[in-house]
Amino acid sequence: MELTIAAGLASSALLLSNLASILLAASRLKRRHVIVLPVGAQPVSIIVPSRGVEQFTQETLQRAFSLDWPRYELIFCVAHAEDPVVRLIDAAIARHPKVPARLLIGDDRISANPKLNNCVKGWQAARHDWVVLADSNVLMPRDYAQHLMAAWRPDTGLVCSTPIGSRPDGFWAEVECAFLNTLQARWQYAGEALGLGFAQGKSMLWNKPMLDANGGIQALAAEIAEDAAATKLVNGLGLRVNLVASPFEQPLGQRSVAEIWSRQTRWARLRRVTFPLFFAPEILTGVAMPLLLAMIAAASAGVSLPTTALCVLAIAYLPECLLALAKGWYLSPRSVTAMIVRDLMLPAIWARAWFDGAVEWRGNAMTIRTRELTELEEIA
Repeated sequence: MELTIAAGLASSALLLSNLASILLAASRLKRRHVIVLPVGAQPVSIIVPSRGVEQFTQETLQRAFSLDWPRYELIFCVAHAEDPVVRLIDAAIARHPKVPARLLIGDDRISANPKLNNCVKGWQAARHDWVVLADSNVLMPRDYAQHLMAAWRPDTGLVCSTPIGSRPDGFWAEVECAFLNTLQARWQYAGEALGLGFAQGKSMLWNKPMLDANGGIQALAAEIAEDAAATKLVNGLGLRVNLVASPFEQPLGQRSVAEIWSRQTRWARLRRVTFPLFFAPEILTGVAMPLLLAMIAAASAGVSLPTTALCVLAIAYLPECLLALAKGWYLSPRSVTAMIVRDLMLPAIWARAWFDGAVEWRGNAMTIRTRELTELEEIA
């Protein structure tokens, strides 16, 4: 009897925390909407580290040149001149002569983070006090800068946006949507609502004089992940990391299970190394633990196991679907199945994160260790 009660209470507590996170995230998030151009808009430098050509590269480039902001410059950073993306960037710059844009090539080895190394030259070349570090696969809306600037407050040290997966092509891309949207974005916004905002490297708005006064972009090399270093730096200054109210899309296209496993284990291991106390409870997210506990309680009490499982799944996934529907995120008849597959993967990803080893970021192999973080030889 005691086992039944304990397992039932633990399962209920986890399901309630899951629901609370959805409600907290919903309170911070807004459905996609257009923000009008503010009076006296400040000029902005947008640094875009790029590597390789992806399915949506042409479209994301076009979006970057089509922003509704009176004064902004684009600084594209590529590590190597032979990268095939160079040709596409040069062509985009030529097509849009009215938008100030430059392509900088070179690799400044200031850290074990290849993305940060790629951004250094762009940061040094930026002409304006407001600087955005934007991943090349972010699908910028026309009011991209408006959303970032609108989230800045007097006590803000950094504004970010999580990636919201869109345009999945195939089931495994839908699984990635389930990871990015109603799990990771949801928990990040719930954390912000509780005063625990943390950075996300997809889109980062900095006040350049503020960061330069505190070590510059080189200060982000303090951790293997630049967003983890940014979070610690901003919090150390007594400032907050804010998130935009309507996060930006990342079109996915096709994905394979191997790609998802590689990406999710890399991110998990980075979180484990940089924020171990926050990472440890991640095993309790998703449906695996509350379902296991509920099944133990049901078996001990002689309650139907299939009925118990259906109830737990409904309590877990219906609010997730409603969150996606309310915020205009991708949702399909296969979304619940994708969420179940995601949650079956979560315990394995969490367990894998506790082991050292090499991970790959866009052709760069890195070793992630607890005490030593070393970049390996770059591979083609």
